[in-house]
Amino acid sequence: MTVPRPARLDRCLEALPRAYPGPGGAVAVLRDGEVLARHAWGWANAERRIPFTPRTLFRMCSITKQFTCAVLLDAFPDPTALDGDVRARLPQLEQAPPSLLQLCHNQSGLRDYWAVAMLHGSPAEAPFGESEAGRVIAGTRTLHFTPGTRYSYVNQNFRILSDILQERTGRGFAELLRARIFDPVGMTGALLAADTRAMPDGTEGYEGTQAGGFRAAENRILWTGDAGLGACLDDMIAWERHIDATRDRADAIYSRLSAPVHFADGNPAEYGFGLGRGTEFGRLVTGHGGALRGWRSHRMYVPSERISIVVMFNHLSDAHAAAVDLLAAVLDEDRPPAAAMPAPDWLGAYVEPETGLAVRIDMASEGQVRLRYGHSAERLDLRPDGTAGRERTRLRPGQGGLWMDRPQENQSSRLHPCDGTPAMDITGRYLCSELGAELLVVDAGGALYGGFSGMLGQGRMELLDPVGADLWALPCPRALDHTPPGDWTLAFRRDGAGRPTGVDVGCWLARRLAYERIGCAP
Repeated sequence: MTVPRPARLDRCLEALPRAYPGPGGAVAVLRDGEVLARHAWGWANAERRIPFTPRTLFRMCSITKQFTCAVLLDAFPDPTALDGDVRARLPQLEQAPPSLLQLCHNQSGLRDYWAVAMLHGSPAEAPFGESEAGRVIAGTRTLHFTPGTRYSYVNQNFRILSDILQERTGRGFAELLRARIFDPVGMTGALLAADTRAMPDGTEGYEGTQAGGFRAAENRILWTGDAGLGACLDDMIAWERHIDATRDRADAIYSRLSAPVHFADGNPAEYGFGLGRGTEFGRLVTGHGGALRGWRSHRMYVPSERISIVVMFNHLSDAHAAAVDLLAAVLDEDRPPAAAMPAPDWLGAYVEPETGLAVRIDMASEGQVRLRYGHSAERLDLRPDGTAGRERTRLRPGQGGLWMDRPQENQSSRLHPCDGTPAMDITGRYLCSELGAELLVVDAGGALYGGFSGMLGQGRMELLDPVGADLWALPCPRALDHTPPGDWTLAFRRDGAGRPTGVDVGCWLARRLAYERIGCAP
């Protein structure tokens, strides 16, 4: 049976290269298991003039995570048998360790090692391989929440999974992927492309913009179960066809991956087994995005409509937005535009009390506010009832002040207003004993700058952004995987005489690390 292709989808496909400009890309759209679109354009390697085709190998980045969990469920139907293996990989942890399933669901409470690497002073383009990863993971002493109570994105959860799988089975992770997933599904070109320096077919990832120009992105990192998957568009089409063909089997691998997941208190979780669970245009969707320096990808499956979307860009355009555009074209639906609304009276700076992170809210447009709290800014639609929100976050005036609801994190909290002007007397050297790493704050001609250093090197100095009394933000515009962990919140502490004695440092991916002042700035 041939499924007809909507005319609107044709128009969307034609618009993609201009709407999301860059060296090249590829997309696929499937409905009822049939391919509606299989389209590639531009260049896999612009310098060598290698065209982007449906057979071009691509870094799928964090889409890898669902495949890591698929191998796990196939090899160990009862993953709890591996809980002890998690403890063995965290020898210095002073608290009860997370379970293996809590790693799969990003409920582990571990701080993300891509973020912690920046606290250890890693330059953005520094090598990060097995040695560096092992040192960061093994050095973990505390968690930033009790496992099972909250959600936080943690890449090494899935690296730990793949390491455990190798050790338990006696087989390499690449071999496990091939034997248990790729060959049975028909992903003939897929591979574990752990070394990010180069792809076997010469495909290149690019940084930059159409206005400022593009340049080949430098990657010197070794990813495994967290972001190591290499695949072409045809491989991903095979994966989507397998998902649809086995949709009614409770024992099918994707049925198990997308099964409901809960927090320890019984509340539903929106992430599990390397898959996000959400809605688009009122329909339930499972999927995941991927992002590394020079690469952006996204895949989603809409079970009620039997629609799959795959997007691959070898540049830094928004692959999720492109996937939503394609889904809207297939469904012939659009989100209503945000209505013009006056600025609410609760704009400003706050602190979220549980995480200790700064929350900054300002106007983005006549109908939206911008929230800076997580690892990237969010735009929330203003509503007539005085609230603002999207699917994952809601701001609402309530008892005692402004509340922030983030159900995907199992969290609702009253934000504490952050008033006052930060003082300039916070210069000095600050040591985090847990990490063995330092923060240096200096006054450089009347402006404060901060930078991290530790076992991975000396990070660049960044201009501090004042937030409120004794509260500053240290920007992290670039990180190991290009996508930054978000601004670091620096919450300075003082003694009874008003002298700065320490600072609590954190971002959404790595919260509440205590630093003590150990000396003056040079």
